[in-house]
Amino acid sequence: MMSCRPYLFVILVVIHSIAASDSVFAQMIVGHRGASADAPENTLSAFRLAWEHDADGVEGDFYLTSDRQIVCIHDKDTERTAGVKLLVKESTLQQLRQLEYGKWKADKWAGEPIATLEQVFDTVPDGKTMVIELKSGPEIVPVLAAELKRLDTDKIKILVIAFDQDNVVACKRLLPDVRVHWLTSLKQKTPASSFRPTAEEIAKTVRETGADGVGLQSRPEVITSTFVEKLRQGDCNEFHVWTVNDPGDAEHYAKLGSIGITTDHPKLIRQTLQRRSKTN
Repeated sequence: MMSCRPYLFVILVVIHSIAASDSVFAQMIVGHRGASADAPENTLSAFRLAWEHDADGVEGDFYLTSDRQIVCIHDKDTERTAGVKLLVKESTLQQLRQLEYGKWKADKWAGEPIATLEQVFDTVPDGKTMVIELKSGPEIVPVLAAELKRLDTDKIKILVIAFDQDNVVACKRLLPDVRVHWLTSLKQKTPASSFRPTAEEIAKTVRETGADGVGLQSRPEVITSTFVEKLRQGDCNEFHVWTVNDPGDAEHYAKLGSIGITTDHPKLIRQTLQRRSKTN
């Protein structure tokens, strides 16, 4: 099945290759958990609003339930977004559907249901991108592979992203024609220490896992032209960045060749980059 779907890829965001000619993506603006600044994150309303705001893609977080259904939620439990604590991995889809996931954002969103992978998929317009962040462990990957085989994925693009390196390896084994990005934060142990992982360390992990690229936490002071060149020298030839809500940062990453900019504000970032393109 996957050999017939060359545009499937696994990721998190605005997407554009370090070596643009080598990437199947043009630079993308990706709605982080949908248009999550304006609508409750990871809900169908947030994803639909992102499309209304002219996003190129949407990114959602996905967990596996106890009855092996894939649902869209960021946290391991429902307390923050539903007000009632259920562990997702210990709950059935039916149990999770008894709760609502919108009122925490604003009263007008009360009654928002939890979304399944298929429901999010069904919102994606032809030619757009669905970025699937895997929050469960590798046990979710065979279920994801079966879901993508069942769904009509020819008309959209898929990018799978994950922090868990085992998930990346499993995805490349079971979904060899889907693009996958390893995710990493950039952190300091102390204010005086260097940010880790380094570009060289990132490229090494990308090579070892078989990932197609990397998703980087937004750190404009770290992600520079030199940093990107070191990624490229290590055969890490595409990257995306999250979560980019500052227009100046978005322009910075666009100039560096990020294939994807993931943002809570897709409309704002779209307007920013459109203005930039008109002046160049």
